[in-house]
Amino acid sequence: MPLALDDPAAPHSASGETVPTHDLSEVAPPARPGRRWFPKRVVATPPAYDHPHGLRIMKRIEALGIEVERLTSARLTGVRGENDRQTYARAKSTLAIVVSPPSRRKLQPIAPSADWRFDLAEGCPAHCQYCYLAGSLSGPPVTRVYADLDDILDNLSGYVGQGTITSRRAARRDEGTTFEASCYTDPLALDHLTGSWQRAVEHFGAWEAPVQLRWTTKFGDVDSFAGLTHQGRTRVRFSVNCLPVTTRMEGGTSPLADRPAALRKLALAGYPVGLTIAPIMTVDDWRDRYGELLDAVAAAVDGVPDLDLTAELITHRFTPGSKEVLLGWYPRTRLEMDEESRSRKHGKFGAVKYVYPADVMAELRGWFEQEIAAQLPQCRILYWT
Repeated sequence: MPLALDDPAAPHSASGETVPTHDLSEVAPPARPGRRWFPKRVVATPPAYDHPHGLRIMKRIEALGIEVERLTSARLTGVRGENDRQTYARAKSTLAIVVSPPSRRKLQPIAPSADWRFDLAEGCPAHCQYCYLAGSLSGPPVTRVYADLDDILDNLSGYVGQGTITSRRAARRDEGTTFEASCYTDPLALDHLTGSWQRAVEHFGAWEAPVQLRWTTKFGDVDSFAGLTHQGRTRVRFSVNCLPVTTRMEGGTSPLADRPAALRKLALAGYPVGLTIAPIMTVDDWRDRYGELLDAVAAAVDGVPDLDLTAELITHRFTPGSKEVLLGWYPRTRLEMDEESRSRKHGKFGAVKYVYPADVMAELRGWFEQEIAAQLPQCRILYWT
């Protein structure tokens, strides 16, 4: 059976080791190095050899002492195991260097976050039991990084001024045309292996246009970004939650206390920063738990000059497909996915999803809006969903 966190009294990492809970009052930058993922297997497909960035990724990984297996075709092999658990484990420990599908050149809007989404990778090595990628990506959850970075970035210029989320809305027009680069992955889980998001930050920093790069992460390894020439055109958001969720359901990520510390470091380096509080859950004593989280963020940003801080508030939801995948990956999860206690909604294309009932949503939203205004008065809430 796949990896699971089974004992709420003794949180575990994705490898099954017991991990300590973390005191949110510790908001100073941690003395320990930022958490990093290193794949057990790295493969490169032939099309990746034709791109300078693909070769850079290979060289970067080999410099870390990790062998890059050069495949003879674009088909990934050797991932599926004898059972679902083995397949999951192999896929989650595999990194593939590939070229992005041609369809990715036609950007899609990504409401309510940004005007457009573009991808530098697909898949994530973390083990979040509520993973939003479950049911969205097909096949074993291999992490794929894209070798054609230069082509991807060059393609963005044709979309400036064309969006509808920030480009044309008065409330967010100051952000310019926004490009989301973390829909299908976590940048800081991979950037030490690829350098892709560092190059994207520098690309936007040199781009003399009303544009903004956006990405969000559950990791705290930000030292390599602090000195980049970003010109304020990249907003880094940190995905945070209350401790019961973080310690029990976010295996393989940085400890929660590291994330406000990393947010502070980037804010001091002049970056616009943000919170992605997600997925908001009605855990026991949720007001107290989320209150502790907001206290920690308030302490982390205290005294930061010219702070530009936003918040994106996303409640927990699931689809029948994602529920099936997640229960296959984490059969002993304690994640609540009870359809009977939820409201059934239909998306734009008829897809079914289960969300909290209207009265619960109203209570959660009212509390978060009130508490953020009180504890983080500089913070601008971008949306609630």
